[in-house]
Amino acid sequence: MNVGKTLFAQVMEFVPWKTFGRIIERHRGDAGVRTLGCADLFRVMAFAQLTWQSLRDIEVCLTANRGKLFHMGPKHVPARSTLSDALNQRDWRIYHALAMRLISRARALYAKERLDIDLDATVYALDATTIDLCLSLFEWAPFRSTKAAVKMHTLLDLRGAIPAFIHISEGKMHDVNVLDILPIEAGAFYVMDRGYLDFQRLYGLHQAGAFFVTRAKRNMSARRVYSAPTERSSGVICDQSIAFNGFYAARHYPEHLRRVRFKDPETGKTLVFLTNNTALPPLSIAALYKNRWQVELFFKWIKQHLRIKKFLGTSENAVKTQIWCAVATYVLIAIVKKELHLDASLYTCLQILSVSVFEKTQISCALQPNELQIEQGNDAKQLILFDF
Repeated sequence: MNVGKTLFAQVMEFVPWKTFGRIIERHRGDAGVRTLGCADLFRVMAFAQLTWQSLRDIEVCLTANRGKLFHMGPKHVPARSTLSDALNQRDWRIYHALAMRLISRARALYAKERLDIDLDATVYALDATTIDLCLSLFEWAPFRSTKAAVKMHTLLDLRGAIPAFIHISEGKMHDVNVLDILPIEAGAFYVMDRGYLDFQRLYGLHQAGAFFVTRAKRNMSARRVYSAPTERSSGVICDQSIAFNGFYAARHYPEHLRRVRFKDPETGKTLVFLTNNTALPPLSIAALYKNRWQVELFFKWIKQHLRIKKFLGTSENAVKTQIWCAVATYVLIAIVKKELHLDASLYTCLQILSVSVFEKTQISCALQPNELQIEQGNDAKQLILFDF
């Protein structure tokens, strides 16, 4: 990489611009556009994600650094009105396609990452998060009588914490309905909470050759068919094969399910897991469900460190464009981290970039300060403050 380029310009070099250009052409994204085309809009939105800028702040900050825009991409500083119009008019599907292309690349890079359990199969965690909006400004997304919202349904690949599938819906959509549009991979594990306990849909997963791990509800009516021997000292109370008693449950899931009752030694809570996998040890089933928490951490992380809670536009297209640009930025930094073999966390990388996007230094050095750099100057000491 060229040391004369800013850190932001070096990050942008990891974007597959030729592929992005073909995506823009396919959607005719730049047809009739005079200023701030689709590619430049992504650059500006990525800059806003990394630096937490508002429309006014973007204009002021880029104007102050006008001389450094050559390597960034845009030839001119976009006015607030131009940026607002672009968010409303550029098709959000363009940025969805870019994010999915980056996700494909990131998943390939992280495919050999080790999981906490010894398992060769792909493991996904499925969950959704609600992003609250103001009803008077976002009338197209009614949620309750006093507020609006959108939901971000996410299927997270636990190898690298990369989102493999994201669906943005209105806030009223029930979590379980996403199983109807979820891409199913035979042999993969889908870990989800009790909100997705729909036996007809889970049986569809089973018939597709996939495995699922979820938790049972308290009022579930089922009978024991067979009990496997267990070692209660490990926390596994029982490992059973069950059949449903209820008419509809038995019709929707006509085969036997595996039920594992586990007492967590750390919290003392007893958890009941349901799965269609009969080969894994019961402790592995419990460990799989424990790893589901990574999708909760993913939601918490992007809400804290990327701009998806405050939006720069109020239309549906503007909101979806901003969310997909945020996802693309997250995955892009994950790609940079892996390609450059950085030990620093994604949080550390983003924090460093947020305060030094216009610095002209080697990106591998900037995102991974060593002990010598820390001892040499206050700037390096400042960077290490973000490593927590």
